[in-house]
Amino acid sequence: MPPYTSVIDVHVILHRKDGLIALLERQGTGYCDGMLHMPSGHMEEGEPAHEAAAREAQEEVGVGIDPGHLALGAVVHHRQAPGHARMGLFFVATVWEGEPRNAEPGEAAKPVWEDPRLLPSNTIPYPAAGVRAWLDGAGFAPHGW
Repeated sequence: MPPYTSVIDVHVILHRKDGLIALLERQGTGYCDGMLHMPSGHMEEGEPAHEAAAREAQEEVGVGIDPGHLALGAVVHHRQAPGHARMGLFFVATVWEGEPRNAEPGEAAKPVWEDPRLLPSNTIPYPAAGVRAWLDGAGFAPHGW
């Protein structure tokens, strides 16, 4: 039997001192348009996970993050469909340079700041599971299995 493979996603929880986190409304992507998600994306070949997370934050919301300032907050093993699973690494950033903005206008609307304990109902369930696992201190959560 061939080894199991999975897409690895990186998610960045931009967490302000007031407790709020940044979310973006997806638009124009064909996947969950109109729903909220934090900056995220896929790892690239030869890229360490924390560097991928910093890159995605720069690309999506225009903030600079030193990868050494990212802490792993949670891991979510998400089953999107039979035969298609994703491993989501949720990194928490409390220090970054710049003000989050929509750096990819074809894919998202402007960032909004929300209370992670009261995520809006239009938050995509997979990243919402990562935020809950981070808040609960669980470290790991299966989702969609």
